[in-house]
Amino acid sequence: MEAGNEKAVLVVEDERKIARIIELELRHEGYQVTVEYSGDRGLELALENDFDLVLLDLMLPGMNGLDICKHLRKIKSTPIIILTARDRVGDKVAGLDAGADDYVTKPFETEELLARVRAALRRNGNHIRLKYADLELIPDERRVLRKEMPLELTTREFDLLHYLMKNADKVLTRDAILRQVWGYHFEGETNVVDVYIRYLRMKVDEPFGESLIHTIRGVGYVLRQS
Repeated sequence: MEAGNEKAVLVVEDERKIARIIELELRHEGYQVTVEYSGDRGLELALENDFDLVLLDLMLPGMNGLDICKHLRKIKSTPIIILTARDRVGDKVAGLDAGADDYVTKPFETEELLARVRAALRRNGNHIRLKYADLELIPDERRVLRKEMPLELTTREFDLLHYLMKNADKVLTRDAILRQVWGYHFEGETNVVDVYIRYLRMKVDEPFGESLIHTIRGVGYVLRQS
């Protein structure tokens, strides 16, 4: 459920004032927002539509948030952030065990909620199966196939290929690759990117006679078809 780059968020919250504030803040950030005040109808909407994220209160009329979470998680992997006034550790554990991805305690700062939303959406984006030409990467299974043949990659090679595939046809600088794949605090040699690109080519390109990983002289690398 997505239009352009907008992400669709379902808010299931029976306190209408809080629901309205959340709705306005999310819309201001560019999200599509659907609001529901009852648990039963909230679950129906979550199952019937492909939302990118669900913000879910625990104490709801009809079905409560924990039960909604359990039912939804049996069928879908939609990220769920629980919103509740309960702040005991046991309540948080129950929510996470029910399948929630995160837990925000009321009252909360809007900036924190928006940050949690962005983080949940980023994490979910990292689980999407990627396919480019005859190359396929399955994040949840840490598997890579080319021409339907499995490739054996190290953890770092996998992460590097994942980043290249998420940005297919986009030229990536060495610095950008270093930050995203090795982390902002990496203190090793800067030519590590070139070394691992060479490793990837030996496994992803050379055995198949067609190169997908290309060097842009003086800039960096790009994944694209010749």
